[in-house]
Amino acid sequence: MHAILVILFSVISMNSLKPQPKIDTAQMRKEILAEFAKQPTGTFAVAFKDISTGEIFLMNAHESFHAASTMKTAILIETFKQATGHKFSLTDSILIKNSFKSIVDGSPFSLDSADDSEKDLYTRIGTKLPVNDLLYRMITESSNLATDLIVDLVGAENANKTMHELGAKDIKVLRGVEDNKAYDLGLNNTVTAYDLMVIFDHIADGTVVNKKACDAMIKILMHQHFREKIPALLPADVRTATKSGSIDKISHDSGIVFLPDGRKYVVVLLSRGIEDEKSADETLARISRIIYNYMANENTKNSM
Repeated sequence: MHAILVILFSVISMNSLKPQPKIDTAQMRKEILAEFAKQPTGTFAVAFKDISTGEIFLMNAHESFHAASTMKTAILIETFKQATGHKFSLTDSILIKNSFKSIVDGSPFSLDSADDSEKDLYTRIGTKLPVNDLLYRMITESSNLATDLIVDLVGAENANKTMHELGAKDIKVLRGVEDNKAYDLGLNNTVTAYDLMVIFDHIADGTVVNKKACDAMIKILMHQHFREKIPALLPADVRTATKSGSIDKISHDSGIVFLPDGRKYVVVLLSRGIEDEKSADETLARISRIIYNYMANENTKNSM
């Protein structure tokens, strides 16, 4: 029996070490470009990394885009970093308010619940909620109010510094959301596909803050409510941990894709200039599926 188990273990080990077919990135690029061509007003960026092999695929990946809500991943990381450094605990409660200071001149501004994807938090103004509750709302429902509360707690400048230390050199995390004075002056959070790939690569590898923190962040990201882009056309047994973002003529998604065989990859899809949001989302979903097909070696099957 012992010998059988040893042989079985050896077979499993050999199979797990079996090299995967190399991705035909040239053909994948052609298919992605064909999708881009269907949206002539759009500007796109793609970044991909196969975590197991280290293979990277980039298209326009250093182009700067308005971050929309993708910057919330940087705030998530910074919050875990400071909590691990004992500046506060994730279970500490903070006051729910709707008054913040503009980075332009310190003047007060407030958020409009009508423009927020999460409404419940506005009914809790004047009460207290734990930091981890606000993080969950910020990521899974993209709560703008939760975001600004967390930015007040950890400081946008600290998140920006941490991202640069991770190797995301071009990202700009300047402020929370709905600071209209800053927006009017062009003081916006910006990202590149490459930088978001770097950030999610660290989360996937467990190399930012610590492994426990990364696992906790992935768990939150896996509960994402908005699944119209990266996850939309993927098979049901494929799991994703993502953070998307959308504002006028801007549609992004970014995150980690977990395949049933244990492999995982990071994918970042950015776009701007497309009038119809649904059309933009569908384009990103199709690009996500193209990348999945090549990772899963299913491109031949799907073209038959």
